[in-house]
Amino acid sequence: MTSIAIVIPIHNEADFLVDSWNRLSPELETLEADVRVCLAENGSTDNTLTIARELDAPSVSVLALDRADYGAAMRSGFLEVSDADWVVNFDIDYFSVPFIRNLLDEETADVVIASKRAPGSEDRRSAFRRAGTLTFNMLLRTLFDSRVSDTHGIKGFRGEVIRELVPATTRTQDLFDTELVLRAEMAGYRITEVPVVVEELREARSSFLKRVPRTLKGLLQLRRSFSIERRNTRSR
Repeated sequence: MTSIAIVIPIHNEADFLVDSWNRLSPELETLEADVRVCLAENGSTDNTLTIARELDAPSVSVLALDRADYGAAMRSGFLEVSDADWVVNFDIDYFSVPFIRNLLDEETADVVIASKRAPGSEDRRSAFRRAGTLTFNMLLRTLFDSRVSDTHGIKGFRGEVIRELVPATTRTQDLFDTELVLRAEMAGYRITEVPVVVEELREARSSFLKRVPRTLKGLLQLRRSFSIERRNTRSR
C-alpha cells in the first residue's frame, strides 16, 4: 500500500486547529493508502502545541520548533517523514484530499504541483492576491528561467526527491518550498502541474505587502547561491 505523509505547519492556531482537523480527518480516512500527518508547530504563543498533542488521532505526530518560521517548520516536517512514498504539504486552512487521491494514481511524475495558474484551475482569492502570484511567477521565470507556474500551495514529492534535495536547501520563511521546487527542476526531476480550486477557509493572516521586500531579497540571495553552487560544481 502506498504511504502518504502530510506535513502541515501550524502557528497560533488554538482557535482553528480542532475545527479544521475535524474537516480534514474524515476525508483522509477515505483514502486507500497508509496516511500519516505531521503537524509542525512553530513558535506559537498560545496553546496550539498542547491542542495538537491532544488530538485523538494515532496517525498524527507533532513537531515543535522554538521560533515562528513557516519554511523551517515545513523543512523539519519533510525530513521527519522522508521515508514515505509521497510527501505532501498542506496548510491548516488550505488542503485537498482529491489531490492526494489523484496522486495515488500518478505513475510518471516525481513532483506534482496543484498550481493556481494551471489551465482549469479556479482561484477564488482576491484579484490582489492573484496578481501577487502572477508577479512572483514572473520573477521565477526571469531570475531562474523556471517553467513552473506556481511554487506555493499544495504539492506532492516522491520520497526520493525529499531525501536527495531537502538537506541541500538553505531558505526558510516564505521560500523553502520555492527553493525545493527549483532544485527539483534543475535536477531534472519530472514535474507535473494539475488544476486546483483555491478556496481558503479564512482570510490570509499575514500581510502580502510586508512579505514583498523579504521575498525579493530572498530570491536574489537564492539566485546567488545557485550561481556559486554551479561554479563550484564546474571547478571540481
